[in-house]
Amino acid sequence: MVYFPDVEKIKYEGPETKNKLAFRYYNPDEVVLGKTMREHLRFAVAYWHTMTADGSDPFGEGTYRRNWHGESPMETAKNRVEAFFELLEKLDVDYFCFHDVDIAPQGDSLEEFLNNLDVITDLIKEKMDETGKKLLWNTANMFSHPRFVNGAATSNNADVYAYAAAQVKKGLEISKKLNGENYVFWGGREGYESLLNTDYALEQDNMARFFKMAVDYAEELDHDVQFLLEPKPKEPMTHQYDYDAATTMAFLHKYNLQDHFKLNLEGNHATLAGHTFEHELRVARTENMLGSMDANHGETMLGWDTDEFPYNVLDITLAMYEVLENDGIAPGGINFDSKLRRTSTDMEDLLLGHIAGMDTFARGLLGAAKLKEDKFFDNIISERYSSFEEGIGKDIVEGNTSLTELAEYAMNNDDIKVPSNHLEYYKSLLNDYLV
Repeated sequence: MVYFPDVEKIKYEGPETKNKLAFRYYNPDEVVLGKTMREHLRFAVAYWHTMTADGSDPFGEGTYRRNWHGESPMETAKNRVEAFFELLEKLDVDYFCFHDVDIAPQGDSLEEFLNNLDVITDLIKEKMDETGKKLLWNTANMFSHPRFVNGAATSNNADVYAYAAAQVKKGLEISKKLNGENYVFWGGREGYESLLNTDYALEQDNMARFFKMAVDYAEELDHDVQFLLEPKPKEPMTHQYDYDAATTMAFLHKYNLQDHFKLNLEGNHATLAGHTFEHELRVARTENMLGSMDANHGETMLGWDTDEFPYNVLDITLAMYEVLENDGIAPGGINFDSKLRRTSTDMEDLLLGHIAGMDTFARGLLGAAKLKEDKFFDNIISERYSSFEEGIGKDIVEGNTSLTELAEYAMNNDDIKVPSNHLEYYKSLLNDYLV
């Protein structure tokens, strides 16, 4: 069966096109700073929002019209695989991502769930071999089922902890089977509802033990996969342990996991943490911990994870600048953890949403490349910190001074004039780089 019969493969037609099913800025073969857009951007489609979401929200039932529903959960799961790879082909996207429960029904037991995963991943592997599509990352959903009401690796119940371990064990086996390039942990309920009944230290220690067991099992499988942690500050728990990039890196360093993990950072999660996306990317990049990105936009007037397709060119330009400064994010990529609005009900909207996101990132890449070529930020920052390039400032940077020497210097140089930052002017100039 053809699931998108009225859609041809999406092609680049340029900014002037009126064809809504065409790329206006994403030209996969265009070379930017020595690499093609395809190589820079490494786009991936998220299975959960794309294939299993139905348009429901806390206030209303599903609205999406889909043509892949079968007479049983497994028939639907198989149909979704066929439809998904057709979508990947028509979008010309190389990578995909999924949770285990996205692709296969859980059934009535863990054994049935694992068997269902075997059947569906066999089908996925066939489609991968047929199309050349690749698994950017997979993960285990350890937050939706009622058993995870108090978390998974941080649960107060050892039986739940063991069940989560079984899911991750299978997830790593699937990752090896499908040659996954990364494996993600998103702690959807790894946090606390109230400190009144929480053993904070035990939960942190148990989560670290869980991650170490995962690292050990990947080595046992001889599977050289990049592990990723995805920070999020709140929702669903009052406080999530992987609050933001800085908190997550502190955790990794405390438990000596920093050599095995990098960060998968999301735009909407940055917003919920009170940060900009580029802030989170910069914090991770500075510590060589930037691993991958979940691409979406959070509606700032709402206080939850709205996961809109990214459309803000300024935000994405600044994000792509961080990626370029990081010399790329491979083996990570840019996964559209984005869902259609509840009012976007047609199958065609699945393509339109991804086209919009891909074009936004292409525009961001072009603007960021020009910023880098012109040394726009380098020049601003070099001028602002010029006092540390000579004299007493150079001595500070090189560690050739002391508090006593600095105090003596200050006694003779206390008529201090701090130059203006001219921030309004620079923000105005930045607009010139938005494609």
